[in-house]
Amino acid sequence: MDKNREKIEGKQKNSEFDEKVLDIARVSRVVKGGRRMRFRALVVIGNRNGKIGYGLAKAGEISVAVKKAVTRAKKQLIVVPIINGTIPYQVYTELGSAKVFLKPAKEGTSIVAGGVVRAIAELAGIKNLVSKVMGTPNKTNNTAATFQALSNFDQGIVKKLEDRAKNRAEKKPQADNVNIIQNKSLDKKAKNETPRTEKVK
Repeated sequence: MDKNREKIEGKQKNSEFDEKVLDIARVSRVVKGGRRMRFRALVVIGNRNGKIGYGLAKAGEISVAVKKAVTRAKKQLIVVPIINGTIPYQVYTELGSAKVFLKPAKEGTSIVAGGVVRAIAELAGIKNLVSKVMGTPNKTNNTAATFQALSNFDQGIVKKLEDRAKNRAEKKPQADNVNIIQNKSLDKKAKNETPRTEKVK
């Protein structure tokens, strides 16, 4: 198991995507002559800049299953809109028995999530997020539901929010410059003023 993980980590360094194994399960299949044991791997990949994907694959060895899952993940990538380190607006999705709620958070909140949602958010490059997973603890279903939620943002709304954030970012330096100029003028005025003294009779 350790050797397999070392191989996986070595491949991660040579790829534009970071990889994380969310789940490895041992599965069996009844065939002629008995049962055939295999491994099923659930993997999520991301470039930490909005692009993520996930894959599910089976193989006789863990390393092979992970490799196949990564290949599938690269074929079904999605782009997550990220504004100021978080998602544009709150979303809720149901997929089978999985229910996932994602809510944007202010800067400094960090990722308030557990399990697969945290891993997906980190690999997507999301810095602040609040989430809640309900319905089932199944990692495969929750992963699929999370990806469905992150891929269903309305592009029209996202564009408006991006423009608004851009305008705020442009106005902030101007406001800072005005404050600096005002402070300098106040300091200059204070230096020029001389304290009044009253004559004592």
